[in-house]
Amino acid sequence: MPGTAVPADAAVPGTAVPAVRRQGPPVAEPVVPAQTPRRPVPQLRPTDHFAELLLHVLSGRRPVHSMLRHTVGRAYDELAHLAERGPLRTRGTAPVVRDIGYFEPRPGALEVFARIGAGDQLRAMAFRLEQGRDLRWRCTAVELGGPRGRRADED
Repeated sequence: MPGTAVPADAAVPGTAVPAVRRQGPPVAEPVVPAQTPRRPVPQLRPTDHFAELLLHVLSGRRPVHSMLRHTVGRAYDELAHLAERGPLRTRGTAPVVRDIGYFEPRPGALEVFARIGAGDQLRAMAFRLEQGRDLRWRCTAVELGGPRGRRADED
């Protein structure tokens, strides 16, 4: 019947569950703070990624063999030869990549240069990247500082 109050402990006809009324003020639902939208994590370009990898090897912070899966052909041998001399090892200021540029001679190939700075010294590093069928980039050549001299084992 409209307008009839139902006691808190009375059962509602046709149901097996008694109707329950709360005493006191209504309970507020927990407030979930608004989340700030997340910025997408910037993906390193292959040029930046490889410049850092090569810098770490040539400065002695990573072993040469860490580049085995990132190199193809003679690039590993060239890198091992360069790393033996430790050309970017410094006392004091750690070398960092200051600037990177590249040229794309054809799709899937990049010729990259990087300026490496350590304190007031500046060195040049050049390397070539090629994209394989598996879409992974690999280093196919690396040079440091200028034209390389002929090695005794070269024909």
